[in-house]
Amino acid sequence: MIPYTIYLVDDEASIRQGIALGFKDLYRVVSFGSAEDAIGAIRSQRPDLVLLDIGLPGISGIDALRKIKGFEPDMIVIMITAYEDIHTVISAMKLGAYDYVIKPIHMDSLRVCVRNALETIKLRKEIQALQENYIRENLPCFVGESDAIQDVIQFVNKVAKSPDTPILILGESGTGKELIASAIHYKSPNFKGPFVTLNCAALPEELIESELFGYEKGAFSGASPTGKRGLIEESPNGTLFLDEVGDLGLAAQARLLRFIEKGEYYRVGGTKKLLTRTRIVSATNKNLEDMIEKGFFRLDLYYRLGVIKVEIPSLNDRRDDIIPIAKYFLMEFGKKQGKSFNGFSSRVQEFLMNHRWKGNIRELRNLIERAVLVGGGPDITMQDLGLEKTSKGTDRFFPRTKNRAGFPSLSENGVDLSAMEEHYITEALQKAGGNDAKAAKYLNMSYYSFRYRRKKLSNLQSLKSF
Repeated sequence: MIPYTIYLVDDEASIRQGIALGFKDLYRVVSFGSAEDAIGAIRSQRPDLVLLDIGLPGISGIDALRKIKGFEPDMIVIMITAYEDIHTVISAMKLGAYDYVIKPIHMDSLRVCVRNALETIKLRKEIQALQENYIRENLPCFVGESDAIQDVIQFVNKVAKSPDTPILILGESGTGKELIASAIHYKSPNFKGPFVTLNCAALPEELIESELFGYEKGAFSGASPTGKRGLIEESPNGTLFLDEVGDLGLAAQARLLRFIEKGEYYRVGGTKKLLTRTRIVSATNKNLEDMIEKGFFRLDLYYRLGVIKVEIPSLNDRRDDIIPIAKYFLMEFGKKQGKSFNGFSSRVQEFLMNHRWKGNIRELRNLIERAVLVGGGPDITMQDLGLEKTSKGTDRFFPRTKNRAGFPSLSENGVDLSAMEEHYITEALQKAGGNDAKAAKYLNMSYYSFRYRRKKLSNLQSLKSF
């Protein structure tokens, strides 16, 4: 089996034939006489490597390189040039060319160059496999096939590629914001660096700055005589995750803003300027826009933290994923407890699908952990979940369903749920004067769940006016 495919782009037939012949037992070589044909082929089926002549008719090699890197930024491209024009070579390297070779081509040198490039590709694939395996085994929030979570996964895959762009994760409590931050780290170029976390709500305001930036000896009463490195210093070339960033005091916000903008900071009580490169990922379940209006959060910091925003849907907004996530936890806790379960009873599955998950994935995780501890198998039952029976024999967690006045009854044609959502979201927005936070309260929904549902329905004309 030939593991790698190389696209060779050169207008000289003799060059194409010679290189193809030299590589015939090593790689699959597909030849093109023009950049236009090669670019079209790359768009439809990506090769492992491109050998690209600089002096092509029509679109030049440099312009072709620019186009290829525009839609395949990770593509490894080796340039071929008839003469060593240093300016052209520099231009190619600045655009992201891996290396270059000079005509007349010596096959031994070209083989070494290509082999080195393909070793880089092999390493990338191994790293990607490790990253995907880590996420699959450790991040239950990524379990599931619903459109809601698939949209998040695709977005995370895109934004993680930058090593230093700040990312703000928004969502209800228990949706797995720290797990998403971890996924961003392990999918980023910083994955070999440290992943450091700070819960901004877990420390008193007067200690946050010293924990984040460190302090010099004698900086304050009770300080260590040797001083202390801050978490920023502990995360060079990695990721610093600030959970509950909305709980930062204004003084700490000002210092954090300076660090994000300039990459520099001072320890508490220090005069020496320190420089550290790390990516800031932050998260909150608070409405920062509302906090800004009330003067509790800096607008400029909000814009810097939220260069990219990732909104995590609640578990109630991704019900198709509830059973797969529950099975994930069942397997995880079963393995820890040395127990084996076939799955869930039909009553349990009905409950899991209909329960209102105020605590999101965290609540589901705790419920399954409890069931595994007390359950005897082979299936998890309602009794394992701790759901008591009333005197009438109904489960106390199950709401009685009834047809309320004003709601259409089910028929063979079904009910248009999206139309109902559109109606009530529109009505709530009208009543709230277009304010998302107020509209969410009218509907007894969390701010982020409301925003997510509104975003899903944003293509509806009636919602566009707000």
